[in-house]
Amino acid sequence: MAAIDFLLDMLATVGVYLIITLSLNLDSGYCGIPNFGKVLAMIAGAFVVAFFPGRILATMLGMSGDFVTDNASMIFQINSFLASNFLISTALFIATIIVAIGFGMIVGYVSTRPAVKIGSGPLAITLLAMGEGLRVIGTNYAPLAGGSIGISAPDVFAWAGGDRFLVVSVVVFVFSVAIFFFVNRLTNAPLGRMLRAVRDNEIAAESLGIDIVGVKLKTMMVSSAIAAVAGALYAFYSGAVISTAYTRASWTFIPWAMMLLGGVANNVGVVTGVFTFVFLRKLIVMYKAELTPYLPFDVLWLELILYGVMVILILMYRPEGLIPEKRTPTLKMSTLKKMQKT
Repeated sequence: MAAIDFLLDMLATVGVYLIITLSLNLDSGYCGIPNFGKVLAMIAGAFVVAFFPGRILATMLGMSGDFVTDNASMIFQINSFLASNFLISTALFIATIIVAIGFGMIVGYVSTRPAVKIGSGPLAITLLAMGEGLRVIGTNYAPLAGGSIGISAPDVFAWAGGDRFLVVSVVVFVFSVAIFFFVNRLTNAPLGRMLRAVRDNEIAAESLGIDIVGVKLKTMMVSSAIAAVAGALYAFYSGAVISTAYTRASWTFIPWAMMLLGGVANNVGVVTGVFTFVFLRKLIVMYKAELTPYLPFDVLWLELILYGVMVILILMYRPEGLIPEKRTPTLKMSTLKKMQKT
């Protein structure tokens, strides 16, 4: 039973990190946007789960009281209702994901627009600052997500009963597979070549009529929407939203390390990097008690130290990653002629 729980937890963790790292690969790997604020869109999706579905259900069920201060009792009643209403649970889940996508697109646009024309340096700092700023707002503004204590989210998988852990893990992983094919389709289309052109030489791309600012804005909107889905799924999986849990290390720098290890601008490489890092992380958690006597520091720091060392080694000896970037294949002449006729 413990082995099954381990595999399911790993499946869900891989799914969440795969989604957010694919979104990072889209904006940073393919388009060249220095997105050091990936946590911004991630936490935006989580805040949608914290704010939207619980209050909707509380209103539907005619509950009175403050949703934040009376969160425990209200969520208990809500989950009891959802446990016997599969259709409402599913509809609420889908609606929340859609709202998270919309909110993620808005956040992506708002965070990119102010500095996108100035250059990559100011844009990187802007994204980094906004990501940290939203986390601080969530920590200090209780009505949004319960402040530093956090808030419980409705369990839209309560109908699964004892199989809840299995169902939510599979759902998260299925979402990650679907998003992988979506991103892979985008980047292997002519759009992928345009993103690479913007990344490699903005002046040359602009001389060919490409709207650099427009491309970056749209790319950030799409990638932020994908990352917001990861945030919403993670919130549903964990059953609660705690702002302090959405740190830069966990949701910005670790996805960067995963992307660098697997291969920048290579979606299959991203999958490899995510699986490698998550497996390493789970091993450390499993054997941290055995490692404690042999370490001159607290074993809690081992994970971040290994990540840092791994990134340094990658940049020194394998900067292209385990699976290097592959150029998008040129369309066949027959295909080009058909496109020209239409």
